[in-house]
Amino acid sequence: MIKIDKIKQQFKKILSLDAHPGHISIGFAVGVFVSFTPFFGVHTPMAIALAFIFRLNKVACITGAWINTPLTVLPVLVASYNLGSFLCGETGGALKLTNLDWQTLQPYAKAILLGSSIIGFVAAVASYFICYWLVTFFRRKDAALKEISREMEVVGEELE
Repeated sequence: MIKIDKIKQQFKKILSLDAHPGHISIGFAVGVFVSFTPFFGVHTPMAIALAFIFRLNKVACITGAWINTPLTVLPVLVASYNLGSFLCGETGGALKLTNLDWQTLQPYAKAILLGSSIIGFVAAVASYFICYWLVTFFRRKDAALKEISREMEVVGEELE
């Protein structure tokens, strides 16, 4: 069962990270993009790998990868397939899934990958701006974090 207190605690951890709001937000956005890919079971390792490769905030990136939960996977998968098949010009039938393994998804892979990439990109851009706004809003309430954010904005990078 999903525990709201744990989710709030994780987001408070992200909002109070000692990093530039843009750095936190881009890490979160990349994680959100990863969460919309159809590579079930490897979202967290993908987010960790991308965080290391692109030097992103690891906590924010991993948290973003957890946005697409088991409750939302199926609706996102169907929306991805519908969008992808529409853009590919396919008029094929509805998505028929018995489970989420590769053999079942393979005939629909092209449409699902295209659709999930577009939906993931839109969600990532939106999550970047939402996360940036939340971090700056949260930091305005705390004097110490507000000062750190002001210094980061002036310097243009993280303070160490």
